[in-house]
Amino acid sequence: MAVKAGTYRGMSAEQRRTERRSRLLDATLEVWGREGGPPVTMTRICVEAGLTERYFYESFDGLDAALIAVMDGIADEIEERTVTVLDRAAGGPAERVRAGIGEFIRILTEDPRKGRVTIVESMAVEALRVRRAELLRRFADLAAHEARELYGLEAWSEPEGQMVATMFIGGVAELVTGWIEGTVEANPEQIADAAAHHFVATAHR
Repeated sequence: MAVKAGTYRGMSAEQRRTERRSRLLDATLEVWGREGGPPVTMTRICVEAGLTERYFYESFDGLDAALIAVMDGIADEIEERTVTVLDRAAGGPAERVRAGIGEFIRILTEDPRKGRVTIVESMAVEALRVRRAELLRRFADLAAHEARELYGLEAWSEPEGQMVATMFIGGVAELVTGWIEGTVEANPEQIADAAAHHFVATAHR
C-alpha cells in the first residue's frame, strides 16, 4: 500500500512541526512556571518535551523566543476569554466588570504557572522585561476600551483614561504577584472582587 509523500503515522510534515512546537510550549510553561524549580534552560525544556535540541531550534531561535511565545500565548488567552465573558455578561457595568475581571484573575490563578511566568518570573529575565511591559500596556488598552464601552460619556477621556487603566492593571498585577508569593492573604475571588470594586470606582468621572 502506497504511503503519501511527506506523511508519517497519518500526519503531514507541517502537522508534525506544529505538534512538536506545541509540546515545546507546554514544556516551557511547565519548566519555567514550576515553583521553586531550577532555572529554565533549553536543555530542561527539551527533556520535559521529550525532544532533542534540533527540534527546539526548528521552532525557536533561542530560549528567549520560547519564553516570549509562552507569554504571548497566555496574553492571547486572557484577551480572548475576557472579551468573550464581557460580551456574554448580563447586568449593568458593575456586574459586567466583575465578570470580566473574574475571568482575568481566574486564568492567572487556576493555573498558577501562567500567573507566575507572565507577571513574576518574566521580571527576572532582562530580555523579557520589555515584553512584560508591552503586555501590561496591552491589558491597560483593553481596560481603557472597556471603560469607554461601559461608561460612555462618563468615562475618562484620553489620556486620563489610559493613565487610570495603567494604574489599575499595575495594581492587579501586584495583587496577583502577592497571591502567588504568599504575601497577600486573600483568595482569587476576593482579589477579583477588590479589583472590580476599584475599576468601578475609578474608570469614570
